[in-house]
Amino acid sequence: MAGDPRFPPDAAAARALQQRLAAQVRLAPLTGPVSRVAGVDAAFLADRVVAAVSVHAYPGLEPVAEAVATAPLELPYIPGLLSFREGPAILAALDRLEESPDLLLFDGQGIAHPRRLGIAAHIGVLLDRPAIGVAKSRLAGEADLAALGPAKGERVPLTLDGAVIGAVLRSRQRVRPLYVSPGHRVSVDDAVTWTLACCTRYRLPEPTRLADKAAARAKQRLRADEG
Repeated sequence: MAGDPRFPPDAAAARALQQRLAAQVRLAPLTGPVSRVAGVDAAFLADRVVAAVSVHAYPGLEPVAEAVATAPLELPYIPGLLSFREGPAILAALDRLEESPDLLLFDGQGIAHPRRLGIAAHIGVLLDRPAIGVAKSRLAGEADLAALGPAKGERVPLTLDGAVIGAVLRSRQRVRPLYVSPGHRVSVDDAVTWTLACCTRYRLPEPTRLADKAAARAKQRLRADEG
C-alpha cells in the first residue's frame, strides 16, 4: 500500500492527517445489534508488519473467522504514529473477511492519544465502524491509580486536558489494569462495557488475545520461510 494517502510515510504529514481525522471521530452510544466482535493486533518484522483479525460470535465469544495480511513498513517507529505503521496491513486483513464485524477491538489506543487518534480511532474513522482501543499501557492522559480497586470491573477515569478520554479498567481481579478508550461510534461507557463483556479467564479480551496469537504465528511462519 505504498503511497496510500491514508498512511503517509512522512511524519509531519502523518501528524497533520491525525489532526484532520481526529475531528471526524464520533463519540456516541453504540447503536445496532452486535453479533460479531473482531479483535485486531499486529506484529513486526524488520521490513514488514503482520496484522491479524480474530472474529468471534457474541455473546458466546466462539472464534468464527480469522484473517492475516502483511504490508511493508513505510515509516520508522515514532511515538504517537504507530497506526501509520500498522494501518495498511490491518486494512488488508479486514478486507479478507467474508463478513464485516459489528464491533472492532484493537490492541492499542482509541482517543487516549496525544492527538486523539490512536489505531482504533484511525481505522474506525476510515471504515466508519464502531471501534474500541484496549491498550496494555498508557500513552496519554492522567488517572488516579491509587483509587482503582482490585476487583474485576473496577475503573477510574482517564483524563486529558480536563476531558474524560477513557478509563483505566481492572479486567480481572488483582491483575494490571487495561487502558480502554473509545475509537469511533462508541462512548467511554461502551468501551468499558464491551471490553469487560469480551474478557473471559484472561486479562485481555478474548478477541484481541487470539488476534495477538494469530499475528505471532504468522510472524513465526514468515521467519521460518525466510530461513
